[in-house]
This record gives sequence, structure tokens and C-alpha cells, in this order.
Amino acid sequence: MKAQRTKSLCLCLFLLMVTAAVAQTKPLFIQDINGLNAVKQGDIWLSHEHILVDFIGADSINPDSWKKSEVVEQVLPFLLELQDFDVKYFVDATPQFLGRDVLLLRELADKTGLKIITNTGLYGARNNKFIPAYAWKNTAEELAEQWVEEFKNGIDGTTIKPGFIKISVDNTDSLSPMHRKLVKAAALCHLKSGLTIASHTGKSLALWPQLEILSEQGVSSTAFIWVHAQAEEQETNFEKAAKAGCWISLDGLGWEIDQHVEKLVYAKRNGFLDQILISHDAGWYDPQKNEQKIKPYTPIFKTLLPILRSKGFSEDDINLLISVNPSKAYGIQKRRIKSSGEKP
Repeated sequence: MKAQRTKSLCLCLFLLMVTAAVAQTKPLFIQDINGLNAVKQGDIWLSHEHILVDFIGADSINPDSWKKSEVVEQVLPFLLELQDFDVKYFVDATPQFLGRDVLLLRELADKTGLKIITNTGLYGARNNKFIPAYAWKNTAEELAEQWVEEFKNGIDGTTIKPGFIKISVDNTDSLSPMHRKLVKAAALCHLKSGLTIASHTGKSLALWPQLEILSEQGVSSTAFIWVHAQAEEQETNFEKAAKAGCWISLDGLGWEIDQHVEKLVYAKRNGFLDQILISHDAGWYDPQKNEQKIKPYTPIFKTLLPILRSKGFSEDDINLLISVNPSKAYGIQKRRIKSSGEKP
């Protein structure tokens, strides 16, 4: 009888171990224009780019002001260049009211084979120029529900769903009421959807209050991408952000290389390269311009990676930057604070 109980106990323990192992290895999924994909190691990413951006403002923007056929003609050659570098995922970070056009993105995805990821959310930087009138009246809870609705049922009457939340704030250490509302709404949306929050932030001044709001809502900093972090000048703030757990996006490589190299070397030397994302913040078609000057999406592959190799970066290091890190950052997963000790 005792032997039977021991056998039963061992079986229970074994089943618990198997269950825990399965839970730990549960695959992450990425939501692109055409549906969900299980994360695959080795897929190459561009984690912050733009295909079209219209800076006219929320009160004046009109999707009829650009011809999709013309945008496709202008942008397609730059996207096709990425085939030479086996790029699979392309994150389009253009938010609603700045030119998010999901049908345009789907057409380009179909023509290139890229898995293009779009977003939900609202953009508050530049003194709320791109904030629609309704957002001033709506609560954070109401905004979050709108964003969750896009995640569940699709954007603008389509079946196309967002793969992350895009917000932005002005760079101040005390966020305005509107920007606090956007961050809270993003946190609430994350808790219901598991979508990662990418916030246009710049220097770290506005990073800390955003992480504090996430903490108040029970959202882990690992659900947050600090966008345009290359603007930060104090290297110790990168270490502080890494310890807080957020993703650090050095995404101005379409404009400047040297300062990114210095920051990447610093991240490797100090042990947080596994929290770094790199991209160009490049493109894009601007409907307000008569002559387009689109920047390519290739400097990472043509210029940056050879420089990093010359500075002792291994292929594993490079794989972290262009494959492993972005797939983890954008994997759909509800990331709650596990204990009171996890604070930004």
C-alpha cells in the first residue's frame, strides 16, 4: 500500500513537472497583416520602420489624399531590396492619424512576401497634433477598449489586426494628463491582448514615468519598448532601463550609424545586448511632399553589421539583435508583474 502511494506521488510530481515544462515552452505568436505566426528562431527582423507617414495632423488627415498605386510604385523597390538579406518581419510603426493604411500594407506584403506588422494606439508627441477629438473625452478605459476591439475584430472594417500598441509622449519628466492617459490605456490594452507597447519617447526623461504607470497597472516593464532610445546621452540610463526590464530600441540607423555603434558596444560590454532592438526608422512616402526622398531599409545589413563584426561581435550577438530579441519583444504575451519586487 505504501509503495502504491509512493508510486502515485511520483506520478503526480512527474505530471506537474511536465505541465510546468510545457507552460514554460509555450510558443509565442506574432500578429502580422495576414494572421498569426509562431515565432521561429532565425527569422530576420526590422523592428521599427515606416512605409507612409502624413504629418498634416489628426484634424486634417485624409486617406484619399494619397494614391495607393503611387505609394506602392515608390516604396516597393526599397522593400524588394530586403530579399537579398532574407528579412522576414517588417514592423511598420506608423500609427493611426499619421497615415496608418492597412490595405496599403497588405498589398505591399503580398507583393514582397514580407510579414508586415501594423499597430493600434494613439500618438501624443508634438503637443497632441495627432490626437483626434474623441480622445480628449474618452477615458483610458474607453481608449483601451477601442484598441482591444481592433485586436479582436480588425482595423477599419477589415480582418487585419494589429501586432503591437504604438503610443508616444512628449519628452518631459512629468507627463501631461493626455499622455498619462495614453500610457494607462496602453497598459490596460496589454493586459487584455498581450500586445507589446512601443512608445515614441526619445531621451530617458519621459521613460521613467511611463514605466511607473505600467507598474501601477500591474504590467511588467518587459512589455514595453523604449523607442528612439538612441537620443539618450547618459549611458548609465541604458543600464538603469535594462535593469528595469524594458526593451531598448536604437532605431535611427537610417539616419546615423556612429552613435549606434558606440551604444551597441556599451550594451555588449555591460551585459544587456539581449534587451536591445535595432532598426532604421526609415522610408517613407510623405503625401505632403511633391518629391519623395525615401531612405533605404538596408544600412543595418550593408554597413552596421560589418562594423560590429570588426569590433568583435559574434554571429550569436548579431543573431540576438536581428532575430532573437525582436521576436521576443513582439511576441504576444500578457506580461504581468510577478511580485512587488519587480518595479521600474
